[in-house]
Amino acid sequence: MGLDDLPAVQVIERAAFSAPWPANAYRTELETNKLAHYLVVRVGDEVAGFAGLWLMVDEAHVTTFAIAPAWRRNHLAERLLVAILDIALDRRATEATLEVRLSNLPARRLYEKFGFRPVGIRPRYYSDNSEDALIMTTEPLRSPEMVARLAERRGALASVAEPVRVEPPPRPGTDRGA
Repeated sequence: MGLDDLPAVQVIERAAFSAPWPANAYRTELETNKLAHYLVVRVGDEVAGFAGLWLMVDEAHVTTFAIAPAWRRNHLAERLLVAILDIALDRRATEATLEVRLSNLPARRLYEKFGFRPVGIRPRYYSDNSEDALIMTTEPLRSPEMVARLAERRGALASVAEPVRVEPPPRPGTDRGA
């Protein structure tokens, strides 16, 4: 992720999260946080999603992860998660952790597919509605199980079709100019 990507990242952020980060948060992360690594996933020239990772000692902590609604269900989230975990491995992290809303079942299923498992709850973690966060972590990233799981996910992604943009249906009560 570069500074030029920030307008697109903010659009995705607002579409994906009910309590988005402030507009300057990503700029600050990119310019001053030495622990931070941020990626975007592109389809052609369009930013279709993004993810962030903090590397703290030997732990890789996924700080944010989102795919634009028009690009969901194209396996882009899986590609992005592989890329984030590759950064963690390259930086010698021993495990990866994250928080996810208890109610976000699609995200939880994605993370479970990549070997994240529930290890705890952060009560009232989300400021918009006080929802609890599920803390998830991986087995050691270099364990035979995780190495095999990542290889299997990479193999599955190799046969996936090219992404196709799907316009989400209009929200009820909105006029799309028809």
